[in-house]
Amino acid sequence: MDEATARDILLAAGLAPDAELLALGENAVFADGGLVVKVGRAPELLQRAERELSVAQWLSEAGVPAVRAAEPSPRLVEGHPVTLWHRLPDAVRPAGSDDLATLLRSVHALPVPPFALPRRELLGGVERWLRLAGDAVDPADADYLRERRDGFASASAALTPRLPPGPIHGDALPRNVHVGPEGPVLVDLETFSSDLREHDLVVMALSRDRYGLPPQAYDSFVATYGWDVRDWEGCAVLRGARETASCAWVAQHAPANPRALEEFRRRVASLRENDPGVRWYPF
Repeated sequence: MDEATARDILLAAGLAPDAELLALGENAVFADGGLVVKVGRAPELLQRAERELSVAQWLSEAGVPAVRAAEPSPRLVEGHPVTLWHRLPDAVRPAGSDDLATLLRSVHALPVPPFALPRRELLGGVERWLRLAGDAVDPADADYLRERRDGFASASAALTPRLPPGPIHGDALPRNVHVGPEGPVLVDLETFSSDLREHDLVVMALSRDRYGLPPQAYDSFVATYGWDVRDWEGCAVLRGARETASCAWVAQHAPANPRALEEFRRRVASLRENDPGVRWYPF
């Protein structure tokens, strides 16, 4: 789904087609006055959109600061799920790793919600993303990622966690925290799951190693949360699964974006060469 298609869906939904584009990824995200509108890339994302709205309501009732929905159910417009959210006030400062750790402690203290949360299927989108990449990526690279997916899926299923499993954010990064006048709140709730709490902590460890997160920021995260996931023997498995998924996610943008193809090739090459120190760039 490109920007023009997303704007056509906004118009069909009765929303402003000239809304400000904030992001274009799994969803096209627009600002429309006091609302944020998320347009799902594909019809199969409807269930996830419904669950995200349920999670927002549940977090509100539990007192966990998080983005709030403006409508209780998604709209299905031309086969695309559309959800509406209250726009947050302007940020007063960038979110820090300690802000994220504090919110994760709150989430990880919650019992399971009264509705079903899925497992954190990190690798579940790999086939769809590679399919969307098509001939833009080397078929040998796509097959390599499929092999990694299968291997890490088996290894992940055999892990023994250190922390009690339960609700997790699923994409726990400072970019998914917004610090407004009333403090930090969680955003992007679509990957909420019920699984190993370690999933949420491995994200930051990978950010330190691959994406240039300063070591002192990671140390602050660990100090605030109270445990370093790198001390767990299963860390390398979850890290490998996330790296595999991250490569495939970038691949879907390769047909239309040369920068995405370049980043995809960089990531795959570093995995093939087993070089964990190669810098990856957010996309």
